Amino acid sequence: MASKHHHIKAQHQPQPQQQTFGEGDPFNYEELNVIGTGAYGTVYRARDNLTGRIVAIKKVRIPLTDNGVPMSTLREIALLKQLNASDHPNIVKLFEVCQFLEREGQLMVLLVFEHLEQDLSDLIERLPKSGMPPTTIQRLSRELLTGVDFLHSHRIIHRDLKPQNLLISSQGHLKIADFGLAKTYDFEMKLTSVVVTLWYRAPEVLLAQTYNSSVDIWSAACIIAEMFSRKALFPGTSEANQLDRIFELTGRPSPQQWPKTISLSREHFTVRQPKQPRDLCPNLCEYSNDLLAVSLL
Repeated sequence: MASKHHHIKAQHQPQPQQQTFGEGDPFNYEELNVIGTGAYGTVYRARDNLTGRIVAIKKVRIPLTDNGVPMSTLREIALLKQLNASDHPNIVKLFEVCQFLEREGQLMVLLVFEHLEQDLSDLIERLPKSGMPPTTIQRLSRELLTGVDFLHSHRIIHRDLKPQNLLISSQGHLKIADFGLAKTYDFEMKLTSVVVTLWYRAPEVLLAQTYNSSVDIWSAACIIAEMFSRKALFPGTSEANQLDRIFELTGRPSPQQWPKTISLSREHFTVRQPKQPRDLCPNLCEYSNDLLAVSLL
């Protein structure tokens, strides 16, 4: 069914921060279709009406405080612009930031990124039975980890890395997409239930524990394993099933390791001993097994 193209609706209202953090004009873009929905919102394919260029637009709805736009949001946008100035080869380019005020007293921020036609999920799906050449896996893995390291060095945790968020350029290079404003989305997610894929989530996130940048390393390791086997390493059907699949590799945590703050009982899970990644993903070479063991165990 053909989707109806429409211009991004906005109310033009004077805003004191217009020139300081969202200089772009949202009326310049025409939405074409939804690319995907991630942990932190929806990304659209759109056309720049001034240049005809196809772009990807990530929408962030921000509840305003008594003082206007939350400082954390302003800081994150400033950080994204600083990130963009580095022009990293494994990070999608941010073209501009737009904003407009909605009727409900909420601010809509549009992050306008470059658009690439293919993602890693598409690439894996189209592989022949012989799979991906080891040299290609090695190169894409290096580009993924280089991009993640760059984000972390700029204090950005992606938190939703998955093959659909890793874009492949026409030259075959990997670029990380759909990052930015994760803290802002965390605020919004307290109010909304969001259905996301569980397959790349680290156990500490599933167990509702505090977490750090290592959650991205976990996701990256799961993705690297998927490039070898052409299927997800932990294809869970629920949060409990996801944890059970993870414990098949890591072993069931001890009573001392099990969080006291969650209702899910440790006894719900079968007693398991730790394994090597190669036991779950036989295609791994010695070096990739070592890398995944360090990242996952």
